[in-house]
Amino acid sequence: MAKEVWRPGNMLYPIPAVMVSCQREGEKPNIITVAWAGNVCSSPAMLSISVRKERYSYDIIKETGEFVVNLTTKKLAKATDWCGVRSGRDYDKFKEMKLTPLPSQKISAPGIAECPVNIECKVHSIVELGSHDMFIGEVVCVTVDDAYMDSKGKFDLTKSNPITYSHGEYFTLGERIGKFGYSVVKKNKKDKKGKSKKK
Repeated sequence: MAKEVWRPGNMLYPIPAVMVSCQREGEKPNIITVAWAGNVCSSPAMLSISVRKERYSYDIIKETGEFVVNLTTKKLAKATDWCGVRSGRDYDKFKEMKLTPLPSQKISAPGIAECPVNIECKVHSIVELGSHDMFIGEVVCVTVDDAYMDSKGKFDLTKSNPITYSHGEYFTLGERIGKFGYSVVKKNKKDKKGKSKKK
């Protein structure tokens, strides 16, 4: 098997495509679609989004110190893409995409009601990187759509048909092939009486 050598580039794919909502006091709320997003710390819970300085939402997030990361779905794919190629300077994105501002619990910026998960964040720090600046946000509240709760009270995001982004294209998730730690779980063995028991 041969390998090709390429110049340095963004090859960490697939990644989540999220809609980030923000708002200045007295102004309309805005949405920016972000693919450069991820978890960075579990305690305290923190995540990151990276935004170009020229984007309309950049100054809003920097000035207010708040934003909401809204997870997206197949049903919201068009809105997700549209909010990423249109500017809030020219459009009311909530209105144009028929999305509903969802009042947040801990911050002023609204979430997006149609999204299955809304992650409210306060800016912890900003890291200047180059083409993008990274906003590290501390998670102060999470709201989830109860339509995706199962009978045991467990949240099942897969039922919402979440989407990912890879090399300029959107994809839904594929087949479930395991869960965390499955590679080291001991298999059951049957005893002499045919009853199952753990090894």
